[in-house]
Amino acid sequence: MSWLELTVSIAREAVPAAEEAMEALGALSVTLQDDADHPVLEPDPGTTPLWPVVQLCGLFEGSADRDRLVAGLTAARVLGGGDAAGADRPDRIRWREVGDRDWTRAWMDRFRPMRFGRRLWIVPSGMAIPPDPDTVEISLDPGLAFGTGTHPTTALCLEWLDAQSVAGARVVDYGCGSGVLGIAAVLLGAARVVCVDNDPQALEATAANAARNEAGDRIVGQLPDAFAETAADIVLANILAGPLVALAPRLCGCLKAGGRIVLSGLLEEQVEEVSVAYRASCAVTGVATREGWARLDLEKL
Repeated sequence: MSWLELTVSIAREAVPAAEEAMEALGALSVTLQDDADHPVLEPDPGTTPLWPVVQLCGLFEGSADRDRLVAGLTAARVLGGGDAAGADRPDRIRWREVGDRDWTRAWMDRFRPMRFGRRLWIVPSGMAIPPDPDTVEISLDPGLAFGTGTHPTTALCLEWLDAQSVAGARVVDYGCGSGVLGIAAVLLGAARVVCVDNDPQALEATAANAARNEAGDRIVGQLPDAFAETAADIVLANILAGPLVALAPRLCGCLKAGGRIVLSGLLEEQVEEVSVAYRASCAVTGVATREGWARLDLEKL
């Protein structure tokens, strides 16, 4: 059996209507990706940023009527001009025939177990690493959650955790995404981890991943409004520079004296700006960089 992939380039304002139209026309799946090379580095807290022009890809059965799909998208004003349709380009709609195969598995096969520091590994489904009593293995599928260690900022945080003694610690993972940092802390011996995120889907992913790694009994997921920790030993925040600056009072306030804060998600040139925001309460103990990104290590005074 074959499948038909329909890709349309549209303005970000048209994405909700276009997704709805694709689903109404029988799309088996709908995905979004950047139409060009537009970085999204500083989204506002609580927002889901999109690129100025988005590629919307719908997967349909191979026998789908192409004329019907075009007519349906035109009727929904996804195609055919107008403000909702975005730029009027001849290549805005593209077709591709897709063979019958396990695309999820084929995509996953590009990934392999990843090592962070001496002990920590992230291992995708169906893969294994050589047995070692000192190894700490996190079972997580790349791309099936928000953050899996493939980004330099996550890798920097995992390497920091691997190098620390966290046994018995109370940890906060603020902006937890997939929960990978909180799960790593539990598997390294943390007594309790509070995972905070403003996206309920991230908290759901964290809970599922924690259960998968038998760490759910020591991980609590919370929305920011419910967060009230005051005596944490370690705070991990892999977000972005703007939110890190805005959150400085909250992150410092939840940490006990002598506790440690690890901040990542910032660019190298943003280290000084973020450091200044924490200077009144914390001392900088280290900076690590990778591929233009940075991790800032601090200790509460």
